[in-house]
Amino acid sequence: MMEISFGKLVLLALIALIVLGPEKLPGAARTAGALLRRMRSGWDDVRAEVERELQIEEIKRAAREAAAKAEAAQGELDATLAQVRDLQNAASPVDAAATGEPSAAIAGSAAAPAATAAAEPDRATGDLFADTAVAAPGPRESPHGHA
Repeated sequence: MMEISFGKLVLLALIALIVLGPEKLPGAARTAGALLRRMRSGWDDVRAEVERELQIEEIKRAAREAAAKAEAAQGELDATLAQVRDLQNAASPVDAAATGEPSAAIAGSAAAPAATAAAEPDRATGDLFADTAVAAPGPRESPHGHA
């Protein structure tokens, strides 16, 4: 912007006093002040709007990046799930092909933490099997132990 020093401001005031005269100078100064306020207000509004647009663009860019990361993570998850299914089918093709259910190795993996915990004796009684529960018969087993 242009630079106005104190000397230039005094020179402009003298020229305005000579041209307008002492009667019209206060009204002209009020009008000039009102115009400057309107210009500043308009400029501030334009600047605020540009900043809002930039913020919106930044948010949109961040959302696109997050969506791309989520899509990549979903792709990795799908690939891992496909590998697990392939390994499951390779390990027991009869179980998966005949019943469409997961194999006993994967279904039994939920019981693995309990088996690991059962390997440690109960601290109070020394009982190795204090935390184990009796498993209910599966869908293919009879309650009497017959196949």
